[in-house]
Amino acid sequence: MEVMRLFPALILFSLLSLSLANKDWDDPERLAEEEGYYKREHSLTQPYQGRGMDIPFWEFGGSTVVTNDYVRLTPDRQSKQGSLWNHVPVGVHNWEILIHFHVHGAGKTLFGDGFAIWYTKERNVMGPVFGNQDYFVGLGVFFDTYSNHNGEHAHEHPYISAMVNNGSLHYDHDRDGTHSQMAGCHAKFRNSDEDTLVAISYINRQLILMTNINGGRSWEPCFVINDVDLPTGYYIGFTATTGDLADNHDIISVKLYDVESQDPPTPPKANAENTVTQEPDWSTVVPRAASQELPRPHVEDSKPFLKPFWYRFFSVTMLGVLIVVFVGVVGGVIWKRRHERNKKRFF
Repeated sequence: MEVMRLFPALILFSLLSLSLANKDWDDPERLAEEEGYYKREHSLTQPYQGRGMDIPFWEFGGSTVVTNDYVRLTPDRQSKQGSLWNHVPVGVHNWEILIHFHVHGAGKTLFGDGFAIWYTKERNVMGPVFGNQDYFVGLGVFFDTYSNHNGEHAHEHPYISAMVNNGSLHYDHDRDGTHSQMAGCHAKFRNSDEDTLVAISYINRQLILMTNINGGRSWEPCFVINDVDLPTGYYIGFTATTGDLADNHDIISVKLYDVESQDPPTPPKANAENTVTQEPDWSTVVPRAASQELPRPHVEDSKPFLKPFWYRFFSVTMLGVLIVVFVGVVGGVIWKRRHERNKKRFF
C-alpha cells in the first residue's frame, strides 16, 4: 500500500525531471514558451544594473555587492548579512522560479551559515533567520550549510528545507529548523565547480523543489508537498548570513514564470473573514501547509552528569594536598642525598 501511495509522486518527479533536463538555461524565450509566460518584473539576469547602481525591479541591502557576474549577498567574511528583494508583488497564483546560485569559500571543514529564498508578505526586514526576520508570513526555503544540531532529528549538511509560516512559528536555528520544516533533503551544492541550480514550482497548491548541482543538466527531486496555501501579492527575496563561520553566497540569475495550469484551481479552505466561492480571492489566503509537521518544543540536549560542588571542591583540595606532599617528599629525598654528599667531603 505504501508503494502505491508513492507511485503518483514518483511519476510526477520523472515527468518534471524530463521537462527540466531538456531546457536551455540561456534562452528565456524558449523557457517561457515551454513553461508559461516569462515575468521580467520578477526576474534577474545579466547585465544586472540599469541606471547608476540600481537593479530594475530589485533592491539590495546589508553586505550585498553587485558585480557584472553575480550578486553577492555575503563575502567570505564573518558577521555579514545581505539581502536582495524584488519590490514588485507576485500577482500570479501558479508559478515556477528557476535560480542559478553559487555558495563557495575558503573553508574546508568549517563554513556557514547559508542562504534562503523567500516568498513573503513583508520584505527587506533584517533578522536572525538567514538574514531575514523571524515569525515571517509566507514561504521560506533554506539552504543550510552548517549543522547546529547534533541530537535527535539531526541530518547531513548542506541541507535544503522548506517552511510555511503564518507569523506564529519560530524558526529554531539551534535545531536547524527541524521543529517547523515541511520537508527537506541533503544536497552537496557548496564549493561545486559546476553550475548549481534549483527549480521551485507552486502549481495548484502543490510545492515542488528540484536541484541540478552536477552541471550535467540532471535534475534530482528534493520534495513534493501537497495542499500548500500561498496567497498572491507576496514578494520574492534572497538573504544570507555569516557568523563565526563564513562563505560567499552568490545569486547569478532568477527567472520566474506564470505557469498555466491544465487543471481547475482547487480553492483553499475558507478562513473567518473570507468565504470561498468558485472564484476565490487568492490574495486573502492565509499561508498554511496541511502536511507541515507539528511544532515541537525546544528541548535542550542532554548534558553530562555533574557531581555536586562540595564533591568537586573536596576532590580538587585533596589533589592539591597530594601534590604538595609529593613535592615535599621528593624535595626531602633530594635534600637528604645532597646533605650526605656534603658530609663525605669533610671526612
